[in-house]
Amino acid sequence: MSIAIKVEKLSKSYIIKHKGESVNDSLSGVITDKIKGTLQKSKNLIKNRSSPKAKSKEEFWALNDLNFEIKRGERVGIIGHNGAGKSTLLKILSRITEPTTGRISTNGRVASLLEVGTGFHPELSGRENIYLNGAILGMHRSEIKNKFDEIISFSEVGKFLDTPVKRYSSGMYVRLAFAVAAYLESEILIVDEVLSVGDAQFQKKCLGKMQDISSEGERTVLFVSHNMQAITNLCNRAILINKGKIIQDDKASKVIQNYLMFETSKSGFIEWNNEDALGDSTIKLRGIKILDQANNIRNHFFSKSKIRIQLDFEIFKMDDLLVIGFDLTNEDGIVIFRSYHHDSKQDDWPHLKTGNNSIYYEIPAELLREGTYHISPKISLHAIKWIINSDPILSFDIELNHGVSPYWTYYNKSNRPGIISLIAPWKNVE
Repeated sequence: MSIAIKVEKLSKSYIIKHKGESVNDSLSGVITDKIKGTLQKSKNLIKNRSSPKAKSKEEFWALNDLNFEIKRGERVGIIGHNGAGKSTLLKILSRITEPTTGRISTNGRVASLLEVGTGFHPELSGRENIYLNGAILGMHRSEIKNKFDEIISFSEVGKFLDTPVKRYSSGMYVRLAFAVAAYLESEILIVDEVLSVGDAQFQKKCLGKMQDISSEGERTVLFVSHNMQAITNLCNRAILINKGKIIQDDKASKVIQNYLMFETSKSGFIEWNNEDALGDSTIKLRGIKILDQANNIRNHFFSKSKIRIQLDFEIFKMDDLLVIGFDLTNEDGIVIFRSYHHDSKQDDWPHLKTGNNSIYYEIPAELLREGTYHISPKISLHAIKWIINSDPILSFDIELNHGVSPYWTYYNKSNRPGIISLIAPWKNVE
């Protein structure tokens, strides 16, 4: 099988600017920074003559000496915590940014879907952007036309086809962008977490399409996601990145298990200071606690116990679309459930306020089977954008002490079937 992507001694460094300056490595950010840098040079020359030099910049290595090969037709998941270097790697592979050292070789045309707003011209209509993207890939107009109906059918935006894409919602934008990337003739498809903007049904549709294009046409897929179940379902291989280095490159199931085992805190709680807190100008997550019913922090429970997951956060700007919650994932990376709080959902739910808030969700007793479970905080403006879409960061263990008999629970703990161990009553048919 031929090589689709080859990465050799790849490293990428950024200059971290202090005193309120920031680094933006998006496509638009790179262009803007270039222009700003040119205009600033003459000012700095004058300023530096009259004032002593201060250390206002720091070098940060986002990627450090990466080496790997991906064969044609492989579906590879890239996983790791926020800031690990995943998105930087995809931007280099997509030719959005250049590496500092090392080289990459790609065998075939690359279609990428990295961030909402990249790839389409906002003033052009959906129809015009389809033809523009095909032309960029080197396709003839007749080739694009042959794929046109499939793109529109998949994206479900036919009604807005002749509307400028700047008027699209983020969900519409992503649906069309994915359809273009999937159906136009590229040999390598690179997809970042941007798919999470869409609804659950469309995400499932996209995962199925990526499986199809890989197995049928031998197209290569690189997929970054915080959803370990999506990685498990789609990818036959995973690469774990941490602090810019490859930690593990193996079968997806094996990499995910090791990642969840070693990369989550088992302390029963996690807190962040003001600088490190997760979030944006709308909300900051200050802490997560795993508690028993007496509000004691725990990381080990019996299955007959109720478990409280408490979220502490600060709201700076109230928004009716604000959704706050978490995913509960088992040790195989399967999402057992997602629970979230929406202030307008139920009258008897906690009402949020500007400032500090603390709320908890109680996992029912006799629900979870034995094993290790992981918590991934999820905060969003519903169906608009993710504010926090985290990998698992906190974990706890369950020891089984409920079941049909003492014999079962004592001798066969590890053999109890099912993802959960729910006991619900049976009733007579009337």
